[in-house]
Amino acid sequence: MDILKSILQQIDGKAYKTYKTIENSFQFPAFSLKINHVQGDPFALPSRISIKIPHSKADFPLSSWTGEKNNPVRRIALEDYLGRMIKKNIQHIIKGQRGSGGGGVIGIETNGQKTLLRNAVLIKADYIEARLVMGLPADNRHVAGLDAQQMFFNELPEIIEQSLYYKNLSAQELIEYVHSAEDQDALRHKLKENNLVAFIANGSQLPRQSGICDKPMQGNIISFHSPASLERVISLPNAGNITGMGIPQGISLIVGGGFHGKSTLLYALEHGPYNHIPGDGREKVVSNETAVKIRSEDGRVISKVNISPFIDHLPFAQDTHQFSTENASGSTSQAANIIEALQCGSELLLIDEDTSANNFMIRDKRMQALVAPDKEPITPLLYRVRELYQQYGVSAIIVMGGSGDYFDVADTVIMMDEYSVRDVTAQAKKLAHKELEAGKLAKLPPFERISSRKPGKKTLDASRDQFPIRITIRESKQILYGKYKIDLSLVEQLIDIGQTRAIGLMIYYYACHYAHTSGSLSEQLRQLLQEADEKGLDIFSPYTVGDLALPRLYELSAAINRIRSSDWT
Repeated sequence: MDILKSILQQIDGKAYKTYKTIENSFQFPAFSLKINHVQGDPFALPSRISIKIPHSKADFPLSSWTGEKNNPVRRIALEDYLGRMIKKNIQHIIKGQRGSGGGGVIGIETNGQKTLLRNAVLIKADYIEARLVMGLPADNRHVAGLDAQQMFFNELPEIIEQSLYYKNLSAQELIEYVHSAEDQDALRHKLKENNLVAFIANGSQLPRQSGICDKPMQGNIISFHSPASLERVISLPNAGNITGMGIPQGISLIVGGGFHGKSTLLYALEHGPYNHIPGDGREKVVSNETAVKIRSEDGRVISKVNISPFIDHLPFAQDTHQFSTENASGSTSQAANIIEALQCGSELLLIDEDTSANNFMIRDKRMQALVAPDKEPITPLLYRVRELYQQYGVSAIIVMGGSGDYFDVADTVIMMDEYSVRDVTAQAKKLAHKELEAGKLAKLPPFERISSRKPGKKTLDASRDQFPIRITIRESKQILYGKYKIDLSLVEQLIDIGQTRAIGLMIYYYACHYAHTSGSLSEQLRQLLQEADEKGLDIFSPYTVGDLALPRLYELSAAINRIRSSDWT
C-alpha cells in the first residue's frame, strides 16, 4: 500500500504512460490489489484491477454459497449478488469523471435481469476475488497523482468494505437472493418429472418496460394466474409449495387477439432457461433449459445444413441435404434454425408467427389446390411438428393468431384475453380436423439430429491483416472474428454482452483445442462448455479480465453457424 502511494507521488504530473510503473501487486490492510493492466492513454479502455479478500476477513458463512448439497447455483448467485453490490456502491461512493477521457471511473461488469455465470466476482476455496476496471485520472494527458491516490486509498477501500464484507451486507437480502436462484434451478429440473416443458407461477409479473428494456413494467399490471385445468403445485427447497400454470410436453398453442399478451407470455418463456434476479417478476417462470426461440432470419448464411425435412426438390436440382447459401430466405433460414436447434439437443421450440415465414408455417387448402405438390418445395411446419414430438421428443410452444389449422396438431391451446389466461383446448379440438394428409406425411425425409458437419480451418481463422488473432466485440450482438463479421442480432436468447465476448474467445479456443479432434460440432462444443463449468471462463482469455459471461450451447453454436465462410466439411 505504501509502495503504491509512493509511486503515485513520484509520477504525479509526468507523462500519462508512466502509470505503467504501478502495474504490480500491492497489499492493503484488508485486501490485496493487483493492477493487471494499465491503460496507455486516458481515452483508451480503462485499466483492469483485481481485489482478493481471504474468507477469514470477508466472513461469509459457508452455507451462503455451498448449501447442503454444495450446489454451484448458490455460488453463482452469491457471486452475482456481490457484483451488484459493488456496482451499487460504486454509484454511491466514487466522485466520477476526473480530468480528460475516462479518468475517475470505476466499474464492474454485472447487469441485466439474469443471474449468469460470470468472472467479475469469483468465490474460490480461500478467497473472494473481484475484478474491476478503473479509469486512471489524467490532467491533460499527464498523471493526476493526487486524484489517483484518492481513488486507490479512499474510494476503492470503501467500495470493497461496503460490498464484500458479510457484516456490512443485509444477511436477509443475501440469502433471499441465493434461495431465489436455487429455487428457480430446482423448479426447472422438476419440469421433466412432471411431464412439463414450462411453468409460470401465479402472481408472476410478465410485462416488460419496453422492447429494449427487460426491467418489469411499472404501474397497474395484471399478475399472471393459471386456469384451474392447467394448475400445478410444485415443491421447492426454499419457497415450499408454489402454484402456477404448467405447460405440458407436446404441442401447445398460445392464441388470442392482437395486443392481448401472447408475445409477452412467449417472451417470458424464451427467458425461462435463465435464472432471474429477485424483484424481476419472473423469478418462478422457467422453461426447459434447452428451449430455443426459432424465427425466420432473412439474409443469414447457411453452410451445409440438411434442411430436406422441410425444403426439398428446389428448382435447378439444388441440394437441400447439404444446403448452403450466403443469403437465406425466410423459409430456408427458419428451417436451418430448427435443424441446428435439434442438433444442439433442443427439447423445446418456441415460435411466434409474427417472426416466422408465413409459407414455412402453413399452406392453406386453396393454395395447395392451385400449386401442384411437385412444384412446392416447402413442407410447412404444420405437417412435421407433431412428428417432432412423437418420434423425437421435441415439444413446441407456438404463438398463433391467424390460422386455426394448428388446432389439428395441438395438445394444449391457451388463450390470452386482456393478459388473462384461459384453457380453450376443448373448444379448439371441436374445431379441429381429424387428421392431416397421411399420404404427404409418408413421403417426407427423416430428421437428422446428429450431423458430422464441421467448420474448416479457414472458417476458424482468427487472423486479420497484420494481426495473428483479431477478435473484437463492437456491439452486444456483433463479433468481428478475424476477417468475418458475425451478426447475432436475431439470436434472441443471447442476452448479455458478456456472453458475446465469451463466444468470440470460445470460437478461437474451439479452433485450437477441439476442431481437429473427432466428433460433430455440437458434441465438441458440449465438451468445451463442460470444460468451462469445471475450470471457469478464464481458460478462454490470455489476460485477466472480468467481463465474460457463460453462453448456452445453442448461442455458441449459432455464432459459428453464422460465420460467412464456405469452408465446411
